Amino acid sequence: MKDIRALEGSVVLVRGGGELASGVAWTLALSGFRVIITEVLHPLMVRWPVCFGTAMDEDAWEVEGISSRRVDSPNDFIALWNEGEIPVFVDPELTHLELIQPEIVVDGIMAKRNLGTRRNMASLTIGLGPGFTAQEDVDIVIETNRGHDLGRLIYAGTAQPNTGVPGLIGGYSTERVVYSPQAGVFHAKRSIGEFVKAGEVLGEIIEEDRNLKPVISSIDGVLRGLLRDGTFIPQGVKTGDVDPRAHKEYCWTISEKARTIGGAVLLAIIVHNRA
Repeated sequence: MKDIRALEGSVVLVRGGGELASGVAWTLALSGFRVIITEVLHPLMVRWPVCFGTAMDEDAWEVEGISSRRVDSPNDFIALWNEGEIPVFVDPELTHLELIQPEIVVDGIMAKRNLGTRRNMASLTIGLGPGFTAQEDVDIVIETNRGHDLGRLIYAGTAQPNTGVPGLIGGYSTERVVYSPQAGVFHAKRSIGEFVKAGEVLGEIIEEDRNLKPVISSIDGVLRGLLRDGTFIPQGVKTGDVDPRAHKEYCWTISEKARTIGGAVLLAIIVHNRA
């Protein structure tokens, strides 16, 4: 592979192609960085219309004017960057890290624990949310909990612990998020962008023994997120997201939280480069 570090723009490797990680990747790509996204083969994404990880299933995906494309080799990175696209690459264990040698690594997997990111992976390493300790396993932690400290740069210590309670949107928290009542294959009965009512069936989960359980909305609103049809999921996994604000356009645009996190990562990089 050609020396990608010789190209204009720092190389940033973003672990994960979900909603918050995509907000980071979008911000950095728009700012002129050479962004790479590493993902698992079959990522679980409820708000997949605004996730670059959707390229794993669709081969290519666009989020607010920035395109991503699935690639099979690091040799394809340069061609995509020249076209203004983000490469999405299956490498959850970062086995190609030594070859890529990014200047910056951002862990946006949002697993609530560190899945292998280390400070020595790049000159600057950033972890999003709980599970990371600044100055130990990463250089900087970004606060991801909604509220006064959202987007705060943490240079020592950890982010706020995972509360297990979804953020408050339109006066609703736990009520707006739908979880899988059992493990199995999810079959969607509604589509993202539709208006739904409390008690309506959003989809069904079928176990191997053909036992079927419905996934039901608890509130009225716009279906802002829903797992893709045919997805296999464990029990207790986020399956849908109903937005009580009922703005259909929110389904197709990056959320205020993801934009804030993206801006925070950009700020962290600027501060680091000035040091």
